[in-house]
Amino acid sequence: MIQVIKLKIENQDSLMGADILQPRFSWIIESEGTGINQSAYQINVFEKESSGFKKLIWDSNMVHSQISVNIPYEGPLLQSKTTYTWQVRVWSSNDEESAWSSEGHWEMGLLHEDEWVAKWIEPQQENVVEEPELTLEDMYINKKKGDLPSPEGRLDPPKLVRKSFHIDQKKIAKARLYITAHGLYHAKINGQKITDAEFTPDYTSYSNYLQYQTYDVLPYLCDGENVLGVILADGWYAGRISIPGGSAQYGYRLGLLAQLEISYTDQTKQIIATDSSFLSSNSRFVYSDIFIGEKQDKNLEKSGWDRPGYESVTHEWTPVAVVDYRLDNLRAQYGEFVKPVEILSPVDTWKDQSQAYIIDFGQVIAGRIRFRVHGSKGQELKFEHSEVLDANGEFFNNIVGRNKEQTDYYVTSGEIGEVFEPTFTFHGFRYVRLSGFHSELHRENISAIVLYSNMKVTGHFTTSDPEINQLWKNIQWSQKGNMLSIPTDCSQRERAGWTGDLQVFAPTAAFNMDVQAFLTRWLWNLQQEQTEDGEILNFSPAPKDIWNDKKFTGTISSAGWGDAILIVPWVLYQRYGDKRILEQCFPAMEKWLDFVQKSAAENKENVEEDYVRYLWDTKFHFGDWMIPSFMLGKEPQGPIASALATKDSIATAYYAYSAGLLAEIAKILGKPEQSDYYHTLHYKVKEAFGIACVTESGMMTSDYQGVYTLALAFNLLSEVHKKRAVERLVELIEKNNYKIDTGFLSVPYILDVLCENGYEEIAYKLLFQTACPSWLYEVKNGATTIWESWEAIKPDGTVGAFSFNHYAFGCVGDWLVRHIGGLTPIEPGYSKFKVEPHYNDRLKYAKTQFESIYGDIKVKWEIKEENKMFLQVMVPANTMAVISLTNVDPGCIQKLNDYVTEMEYSNYQYYEKERRVEFTVSSGQINIEYKLNELCRINEL
Repeated sequence: MIQVIKLKIENQDSLMGADILQPRFSWIIESEGTGINQSAYQINVFEKESSGFKKLIWDSNMVHSQISVNIPYEGPLLQSKTTYTWQVRVWSSNDEESAWSSEGHWEMGLLHEDEWVAKWIEPQQENVVEEPELTLEDMYINKKKGDLPSPEGRLDPPKLVRKSFHIDQKKIAKARLYITAHGLYHAKINGQKITDAEFTPDYTSYSNYLQYQTYDVLPYLCDGENVLGVILADGWYAGRISIPGGSAQYGYRLGLLAQLEISYTDQTKQIIATDSSFLSSNSRFVYSDIFIGEKQDKNLEKSGWDRPGYESVTHEWTPVAVVDYRLDNLRAQYGEFVKPVEILSPVDTWKDQSQAYIIDFGQVIAGRIRFRVHGSKGQELKFEHSEVLDANGEFFNNIVGRNKEQTDYYVTSGEIGEVFEPTFTFHGFRYVRLSGFHSELHRENISAIVLYSNMKVTGHFTTSDPEINQLWKNIQWSQKGNMLSIPTDCSQRERAGWTGDLQVFAPTAAFNMDVQAFLTRWLWNLQQEQTEDGEILNFSPAPKDIWNDKKFTGTISSAGWGDAILIVPWVLYQRYGDKRILEQCFPAMEKWLDFVQKSAAENKENVEEDYVRYLWDTKFHFGDWMIPSFMLGKEPQGPIASALATKDSIATAYYAYSAGLLAEIAKILGKPEQSDYYHTLHYKVKEAFGIACVTESGMMTSDYQGVYTLALAFNLLSEVHKKRAVERLVELIEKNNYKIDTGFLSVPYILDVLCENGYEEIAYKLLFQTACPSWLYEVKNGATTIWESWEAIKPDGTVGAFSFNHYAFGCVGDWLVRHIGGLTPIEPGYSKFKVEPHYNDRLKYAKTQFESIYGDIKVKWEIKEENKMFLQVMVPANTMAVISLTNVDPGCIQKLNDYVTEMEYSNYQYYEKERRVEFTVSSGQINIEYKLNELCRINEL
């Protein structure tokens, strides 16, 4: 029996307040049979009328196609504020017809500016003070701290905004709140939270792209008096953010735009919209800054202010101002909300020498604390956050820079049941130091709330090796801690959407979680902020600090960072079959390559050799950022030296790679002329790289592990030079005692390059290395996330002022899944994938599970006694898998051949030299047992 399950629209279960006029439908086919593929589908879309009846508006009719993902709606124009439902049925390759699926649904938002009756309003407030400039050059070269007065002396408090309104005793059919803010908002109706979403309206580029949210608020309304209450805070919009911690990066004043529409069953409608009748005031929030922290004084609470029956003190509430801001930058919420996803309890508590409590939650996270307070009135509690203790086990502030305090305060009221939890801030931490609390601390009264964009966890990976398993957990937790509204480099210091960090981590991220919508939204930001001449900024969203600060590097873009505009959409296409994101980003991709081409040729009009124009050596780049040999030791040269040593080779390598990638993307999009153009450009840059960056003997002019790695990974070398480059890479690794010496851009590729060129054993030595720098050095030193610096904790125990939650070097997760787990996509969305696990004498088993857009893929292998291998694979319906068995004992070949024939699998091949058997299977469970010829043995390091 075949059935359709897990309906998705825009790869989400449902949409509330959407503005996409051609949403895409996806579904999963489930069947107990084997070899099941879809041969046809039929989609019906219905409009839900106010009477409750449904009207069929689009029938795709029977479409003969195997495609079951990302199918666009092709019916009549969708209408604002309208609810739609849809169903699908399918036919299998053996002509079995499914029943109609259960209903999926979505609702459109406000599609036209003139549908906004609401006006932007601003509470009475002082403009956020723009703080003195502190450039990157000041911070990192001149070592200036830019000290400022305490937060309480210079930060403005969050504002309360309220509106009382009356509802007649009529039956409500539907009630929707459309809302956004300049800053962050926290909305309630009649004192009840209308959502568990946090940090709305999310972090976007604001002036170009500001999200609004749509909520079903019917459950919160009542007959008679009702109150809409909203708290506004600085957030990213006006807070002290970015690297230098500057204020007012997007605006100086908090604002609110809200429209509550109530539809009654008698066809009448009531609209409560922000206007001059709203009132504003202050409350328990003394200040709140998304980076610095938050202070609440419970004694200042205006109890009941957001409920009916509240008797306000007139002088405490002032009218708001109606202001004129643009509406054409508004877009509906897309992607998952930030939510409190997990709660952690302390694993240990103790008092330090100052008698402050140290609370250890056992895990580095992004989030905040929740504390049930038992104390007398007027106690000021101080909560400091850190990711690490120092070498002596004392509290240590590992984050440096202006406005990076990560400290919250709470003044108690003495009331029973008092609970403190910050509202508009989050921190990166494992440890909390609690000062000012003089009672006994009970562990059950304090917890850590883990916050991140609530994307579904889709990938699972485990092995027989506890240290590899801990490494995998560290990668997962770093992703959780750095995907809060946007993908960030770290969760405590910069919290910036660095493009280079993301592009190296994106394949790992797309396995761990369903990041399709999350990264699509971020890519919309990236496109909005592209400069007129085509530069893609180093991070996005980009506060004005980054636009204004070219003194440090002379640039706002870099090779390997700007290339994220190609690489991240490419990952989404590969992992989710998302062709639309390629189409959406293609103009920005071309614009970026045009900038690169002009930048590389700058001031080279009169050069005799044509190849020189294709060397991107005309500006600063981050290069292979943070190469360990530049960062470690008694006298480290630092990351800028690392950049200067590699920037020209790395930039030219990425120039070639991106030109080739854009040629492939253009081909997929049906753009043959552009494809030919970029293919030719790729060849010219590749030729230039070979002339300028490679010596006659095959050595790189920049003789570093990472440069060899990228030259090989990007296929930039002739066969002769390739052989020598591989040899030299191995020499450098051996000379470095089998320790990694690659920076941000080359780390993702080094293990693949070694394996593909016959040095799998050395790849495993790098993986299992426990001396610094290595992944397992961090594990051995108690890491629960991935560190920014391999030597954030030195071998002597000295703790550095680094981020201890930086996912970039966690990009190794993609290799773990593909090489050890054995799962690699062949066709977009895993419609066809390869299963080829690799094993060694240290690993006895591995289990990999991935929830693809077609269904669950499972790969499990185990080595039993006498080198017997057991492999189990689950292939979802409507997909196929290429099974590749390596190191097969010659005595098993005929047995495997017979097995493949009996099971009617296809494309059987035996590669004698490699002792590899390969065949293709369609859906179902495959169980194979065979004997290995030999294991890759890892010598003592």
